[in-house]
Amino acid sequence: MTKLPTDLNPQKIPQHIAVIMDGNGRWATSRGLPRIAGHRQGAKTLKELLRCCKDWGVKALTAYAFSTENWQRPVEEVDFLMHLFERLLHRELAQMHQEGVRISFIGDLSALPKSLQTEMERSMAETLNNQAIHFTVAVNYGSRNEITRVCRQVAQLVEQGELSAEQVNESLVEQHLYTADTPEPDLLIRTSGEMRLSNFLLWQMAYTEMYFTDILWPDFNREAFHQALLSYQNRDRRFGQVKASVSA
Repeated sequence: MTKLPTDLNPQKIPQHIAVIMDGNGRWATSRGLPRIAGHRQGAKTLKELLRCCKDWGVKALTAYAFSTENWQRPVEEVDFLMHLFERLLHRELAQMHQEGVRISFIGDLSALPKSLQTEMERSMAETLNNQAIHFTVAVNYGSRNEITRVCRQVAQLVEQGELSAEQVNESLVEQHLYTADTPEPDLLIRTSGEMRLSNFLLWQMAYTEMYFTDILWPDFNREAFHQALLSYQNRDRRFGQVKASVSA
């Protein structure tokens, strides 16, 4: 399915999709494989989803790759994930750049290995002007941490007299979020049957449509994505208003 399936309305394709890629470990365990095998397969799934989004007209994809809580996982698994991120960036950057992908990372990147930070900075700089699709990866990210960081920044501005308390509003807060230059997600997809946000984009997803599926992330293919979009296009998005169908 390279082209958009005919039963999907191209005028109602979500412009920004967020994904919580859950189930890598269970996918591997069910096959008698180490958990890292699930992460390796999950990375392939994410790459394929990114290409599908681009093919079908989605303008932004944000993936929750590593949360602030994931440091509590076994050291071997954390080390593998950091190495995997760096290796994928090194290997895939040229191809993504050629395909017009703009890459961004959000989260507290300062805690990551220096070599990984260097690859991240290089990929963001090289792809900054690409426009085919904006691919954002959340690494060492936690939404409560992000909102707290914004509160601290705004409080400092008020304390320094650069801002009055009356000037603090939703728009100002959004300007200080990691996602300041990205529209809010239209659709969140979470795999593996879990039905929670897990500290992901809590501010940004106030009016995001949620789609949960029992499919484990490594098995989430184009057909599964197709089903998610069909569900999305059957929603009546009201954004808190009474009138139906305000927007796709």
